[in-house]
Amino acid sequence: MAEQPIAPAHGSVGPTPAQIRRWRKYLADERAEAEIYRRLGESSTGRQQEILLQVAAAEGRHSQHWETKLGPHAERTVGPSLSSRVLMFLAEHFGSVFVLALLQRAESRSPYDGDADAPPAMAADEAVHEEIVRALANDGRQRLSGNFRAAVFGANDGLVSNLALVMGAGATGMAPTMVLFTGIAGLLAGALSMGAGEFVSVRSQRELLEASSPTQVTLAVAPDLDLDANELELIYKARGMSPEAAAHRAQERLGHLDCDCDPSLSFKDPAPEDEEGPGEHVALGTDLGAAASSFCFFASGAVIPILPYLIGMSGIWAMVVAMALVGVALLITGGLVGLLSGASPLARGLRQLAIGYGAAIATYGLGLIFNTSVA
Repeated sequence: MAEQPIAPAHGSVGPTPAQIRRWRKYLADERAEAEIYRRLGESSTGRQQEILLQVAAAEGRHSQHWETKLGPHAERTVGPSLSSRVLMFLAEHFGSVFVLALLQRAESRSPYDGDADAPPAMAADEAVHEEIVRALANDGRQRLSGNFRAAVFGANDGLVSNLALVMGAGATGMAPTMVLFTGIAGLLAGALSMGAGEFVSVRSQRELLEASSPTQVTLAVAPDLDLDANELELIYKARGMSPEAAAHRAQERLGHLDCDCDPSLSFKDPAPEDEEGPGEHVALGTDLGAAASSFCFFASGAVIPILPYLIGMSGIWAMVVAMALVGVALLITGGLVGLLSGASPLARGLRQLAIGYGAAIATYGLGLIFNTSVA
């Protein structure tokens, strides 16, 4: 039986069947979002847990709004969308970084914009929730960005470069064993190059930071400074302190003050470096560790295009299987990059696929030009 509009009091017009269907969908989605935030909050700690649980409570208030609007029609519920069910599963079983990235995209597409049945305050709440989720997701991105970026892009480089190499070699008519050896050589050459480059990069950055870090010289020479014309204040001014703050810090180092207690101090840099060395935000890791990671990440991607040859395949079918395997891997790596950046995983995956296949097709065409097989 079709839904009948509610007969409201005072002769006002009740909701139409279309409104009822739309409100039920809103109610289901709000309940699902409240559950997602609740699960994320329960798996988090500290400040993030408090924020997520408060957002869950706000989504619960939105649910109450639609329950009130629906009245008796709220008793017949509909299930949440597929995307909401997937997010609930991810929130329950996986870390919050990628779930928050997906939630950021979901919150940016508020269905309440332009809907006269949704109060402006609710649409405003959704906009605020997007910014809250963006900030929380950014914390996770900052923690993951270095290692995750190295892993994804290292593997992606291996996938694309070795697939192109194998396709080009295969198109020339080389024997399957020669194509395999070419792929292995490409794997080792690329992985060693990546490892060496990462070693030099991290070592150089560490040396640069060490050259820029403050030393303990002010503590060592402070007793011998000329108190009437000392240059200790200039050190702190050079580090970004205001003249007043520099004078205050110099007095501390000379032993005339025993605490940094002047509330009027102003700094150009809100977190200037002192004699203690580089700030805690610098986390480079070791150069050898970075080199080993880059080697492994590249090799993990570069081994995929040669898998068909490792199991004895040859000819066009080996290249087709290599293309298929690499295509799946490129979709995964591109999707992960999209998740981390808050962009569409599908769009980023397809972009990675297009780039990888474009390089492979180009080298395959060049291989055909130099084909050595007998007609």
